[in-house]
Amino acid sequence: MLNTIRKILREKNVLSLSTSILTAALGLLGFLLLTRGLDKSMFGDWVLYTSLATFVDLLRFGLTSTALVRFASGGNNDQKKAYLGASFKIGLLVIGAIVIVLWSMFFITSSLQIQMNNGYYLFLKWYPILAILNLSWNNSVSYFQASQNFKSILFIRLLNVGSFVLFLVANNLFFRFGIIEILYAHLACNLLPSILVFIKKWDGLLYINRATKETVAEMLNFGKFSMGTLVGSSLLRSADTFIIGLSPILGSVGIAQYAIPLKLTDLLGIPLRSFTVTAFPKMSKLSLDGKLEEFKKVFYSYSGAVTFLFVPIAIGGFIFAEPLVWLLGGDQYKDSLPLLANIFRIFSIYSILLPIDRFTGVALDSINRPKLNFYKVIVMTSANIIGDLIAVFVFQSLQAVALVTVVFTLIGIVIGYTYLNREIRVNIMQVANGGLIFFKNLRRHL
Repeated sequence: MLNTIRKILREKNVLSLSTSILTAALGLLGFLLLTRGLDKSMFGDWVLYTSLATFVDLLRFGLTSTALVRFASGGNNDQKKAYLGASFKIGLLVIGAIVIVLWSMFFITSSLQIQMNNGYYLFLKWYPILAILNLSWNNSVSYFQASQNFKSILFIRLLNVGSFVLFLVANNLFFRFGIIEILYAHLACNLLPSILVFIKKWDGLLYINRATKETVAEMLNFGKFSMGTLVGSSLLRSADTFIIGLSPILGSVGIAQYAIPLKLTDLLGIPLRSFTVTAFPKMSKLSLDGKLEEFKKVFYSYSGAVTFLFVPIAIGGFIFAEPLVWLLGGDQYKDSLPLLANIFRIFSIYSILLPIDRFTGVALDSINRPKLNFYKVIVMTSANIIGDLIAVFVFQSLQAVALVTVVFTLIGIVIGYTYLNREIRVNIMQVANGGLIFFKNLRRHL
């Protein structure tokens, strides 16, 4: 029995899933504390600030993270250090550009007294500092993903998220600080893991001198498309919040309301994120080794397995939507409970479509076709933004915004499958069979 438990805990998919679950659980606890510690308007400002920060984080690390995972998943130790140093060097250059652009915009908007949502002001002023503080630990996480060292990833993420949650608990019990003090704490909690990885030489800062023109160029060439893909993917989730924030009718309160079912949907995506983290380096290695048939089997098994996992979770979310929304939002959102529950039911349908859409993108990146994945995401993002503008400014409906999400995901599945089929001849009907084989093999290992 103990040997079986040890095997389960050492399995990479389980370690990756554990990291996602623990991080998401702490993130959920932090979300609960914030909804109860801030009023609706202030919480909406916080959601807008963090959504913008997440979006630009994906832009920054999209340029280097996916490339680092792909290129550092093979090669010798010296080559890996060269790529790690190149990734950090590119990250520093990007931060320099961000500081100039955002603080210039903050100075201009402040000087001209341009009126905008407070969340936008917070972002322009404070994100450059956050970008400096979180560079080291994010770079090390990408490197550990390439080597599939999920124990180290778990520790780094727990240090980051766990310290912030501890602050929020203390704040709700004793201090009752406002949004600015919470923002200061958030910055400090990003500094902690960065100090650790610098001391351990995990971040790449000390390997910048090993970065050659060739490694930097190689990463940028790959990263320019993966960055576009990740930015587009982020916009698929964040455009809703950004556009709602522009509405004079929905505004910060609308952002706060929409954030609750959206957060529940993020929880549904825990298995997806953990499986893509393990699938990408595995599929990349098979692609680099020219093992195309094995590559297809991995694609089918992961796509099918995660889809099967999502079905019962989505059904449960659909049935118990109201109590789940109330549990997350609290009594402050009781008056809008039916609306938020319906939004979450729409998201439950969307979650079943996600695995195939996501894994077609992972497969395209793994076979070194990031350009095609980029095109796919651009079409999806364009459809999402146009749909959101109509939903917010014509229908003034949060439910319509959620429905747009289902539509663009269906579009993504069709485009992604079409591109992938052109490259390696895949059969979408094999996804279900691949999922069944995955669970049979897992049972055999146990």
